[in-house]
Amino acid sequence: MAELIRIVAVVLKGISAETARQPDMECCGLLGGQNGIITRTYPADNELASATAYEIAPRDLFRIVRQIRADGLELMGIYHSHPTGDNSPSPIDIDRAFYPDTIYFISSPVPASAGANPGRATANPIRAFRIRDRIANELRMEPMMAPMHCVRCCSLVR
Repeated sequence: MAELIRIVAVVLKGISAETARQPDMECCGLLGGQNGIITRTYPADNELASATAYEIAPRDLFRIVRQIRADGLELMGIYHSHPTGDNSPSPIDIDRAFYPDTIYFISSPVPASAGANPGRATANPIRAFRIRDRIANELRMEPMMAPMHCVRCCSLVR
C-alpha cells in the first residue's frame, strides 16, 4: 500500500489556483506543516519562467525556508505544475529531486488521459511523489479540514 500524506484541502485548492494563474509556465513553491499534516503553501517565482522546468532562486528558497521556520512549521513539500502535460515526474523532475525526505507535488490542468499517459485517466489534478535514488513512488493523499490551531490562527492556512 502507498504511503499516506495528510494535507489540508485548502492547500490543494491553492496549488490548483496557482496552476490556473500561470497557465503558460510552471508555477512552483514550498509547503509547510507540522505533526505530519501539510497546512500551508508558500508560492515562489519560477526563475526559469519556463513551461517545462522550474527553479526557485536560492535567495527566495532561503527566504521562504526561514519564513516556514518563523511560522513554527517544517518544510514538508515542494510543488510545481506541468502546464501542458501529465502530472507524473518528468526525467528533469527526477534528476533535480534534491530533497529525498520531502514530498513532491505535481499539478496539471491537463487530465492524464490527454497527457503523456493516454491509457491512464485520472480525476486527480494534483499527485504526490516521494523521489529517492531516482525512483518516484506515488503517495496517497488524504485531504482534510484545517486543524483547529490553523482555523483559530488563520495565518497558517493561506
